[in-house]
Amino acid sequence: MDYQDFCTIPITELGERLLTEENLLREIIAHPQSEPAQAVLKAADRLRALTVGEEVHLRGLIEFSNYCRGNCNYCGLRRDNRQAFRYRLTQEEILAAATLGARLGYRTVVLQSGEDPAFTGEGLAEIIKEIKKLGLVVTLSVGERPRRDYELWREAGAERYLIRHETADPLLYARLHPGRSLKERLDCVQILKDLDYQVGMGFMVGLPGQTPATLVEDLRLIRRVNAEMVGIGPYIPHPETPLAGCPGGTMEQTVLMVALARLVLPHALIPATTALGSINPKGREAALQAGANVVMPNLTPTQYRTAYEIYPNKICTGEEAGECRRCITGRIVALGRRVSDGPGHNSEWLKRRGRGEVVGSSGAI
Repeated sequence: MDYQDFCTIPITELGERLLTEENLLREIIAHPQSEPAQAVLKAADRLRALTVGEEVHLRGLIEFSNYCRGNCNYCGLRRDNRQAFRYRLTQEEILAAATLGARLGYRTVVLQSGEDPAFTGEGLAEIIKEIKKLGLVVTLSVGERPRRDYELWREAGAERYLIRHETADPLLYARLHPGRSLKERLDCVQILKDLDYQVGMGFMVGLPGQTPATLVEDLRLIRRVNAEMVGIGPYIPHPETPLAGCPGGTMEQTVLMVALARLVLPHALIPATTALGSINPKGREAALQAGANVVMPNLTPTQYRTAYEIYPNKICTGEEAGECRRCITGRIVALGRRVSDGPGHNSEWLKRRGRGEVVGSSGAI
């Protein structure tokens, strides 16, 4: 398929066709400012309007602990970072942040932390139950845990789980995550699917050792899993990690991957990530104009925000929650979009539940 053929394909079919034309897809990924890449951005925005509409869903983010048992080579929360100021929110602080989110009009809160064993399965389940009393949808992002923990949290009312895979290359994954494997990560994804969570996956763009072929495999993986959510951000080197001296990812290539994710998963919930806004003041807007339909403003108490430093120079660490809500609403409206007042569930997930299907029943990943 050449570029002229590419331009004639209906946007609803473009993602699947690109996955069958790997040479062309690699070329587009390698040259994010080329004419075909710009056509991808426009097609993704049109498909977004067709499949998920003009609404942007806000998720109030509560980063409740930056302790982590993991030692990932790119992450500022890694266990061996002795320069990090560590903190854990109390249950009362978490519930206060969630209550503030409900008062500001958020319909979803995201409970995110490092892999902190101090928060047991039972303890976090109790927090989820209390948050559900506020009428909020609960998304979790706390890493790899035993199946029983995932069961407890689903029974407590959590609807969504974010567990980014970061790269679909098993060898690169192992180099980035000492002592861990991509298979273990994907085993967790399968469990979450079987438990009827809306599952969020995702990857970084610009990782050391990553190639366009690697990024094609990322697209194949999220399509194969049929992820309900996909988070894509640039790699941003942290000075207290083994990869401190490596170059980071670019806004252009990251936004292109957001667009390609929209094309291969037309109904997915795709955030315009804070990491994109951290490397470029208009990064989130660029993603929203290339297929994204979610933004995650911060509800973490301001005195802790700078300590949740997965990467340096993160934006919005000093804004009060109300100020952040007003700011992001203004940015969304300026693009001609509108803030959703609904829970923002994945439409395909809702359809499967309506038909009584068991999510994840199609077989192993």
